[in-house]
Amino acid sequence: MAANEDQEMELEALRSIYEGDLCFRELSPVSFQYRIGENGDPKAFLIEVSWPETYPQTAPVISMDAFFNNTISSAIKRSILDKLMVEVEANLGTAMTYTLFEYAKDNKELFMENQPVNTVTSVSNSIAIGTPDVPASKKKDKKEQLSKTQKRKLADKTDNKGELPRGWNWVDVIKVT
Repeated sequence: MAANEDQEMELEALRSIYEGDLCFRELSPVSFQYRIGENGDPKAFLIEVSWPETYPQTAPVISMDAFFNNTISSAIKRSILDKLMVEVEANLGTAMTYTLFEYAKDNKELFMENQPVNTVTSVSNSIAIGTPDVPASKKKDKKEQLSKTQKRKLADKTDNKGELPRGWNWVDVIKVT
């Protein structure tokens, strides 16, 4: 079989296996992402696998450069990639994208054992200092709408610049004797 036929068969298999799986994402017909771990898990990571033209006879390109992985140290990323490359060498010549994703899922704890757990709450607390506790869904106050008559009366009281004339609020002080 040609490399393109193998790729088409693997693509069809991946689509059927991961249909409805929120962790799997097909970026293009030759590039895929898989999130290992739950969404809120601090030890979750994202693997991106791209197939070169001659895949599966040549190794796929495996990357962990996604923004999702910014909290993971570069040493841990390198370690995960090295372990995945050992799997790639063992499966060279066969369809291996599913195997790589499952290997990463099965060994997630082993991969991430030296990754420190970062707490996001400390960051959010420092940002929240000095800000009032106002719910985000609170609507803005609407500007008061004036009727046509109210606008006309206001225009009659003011000059052409919209300012009230000098002395409009003065009080007459008259002493009657």
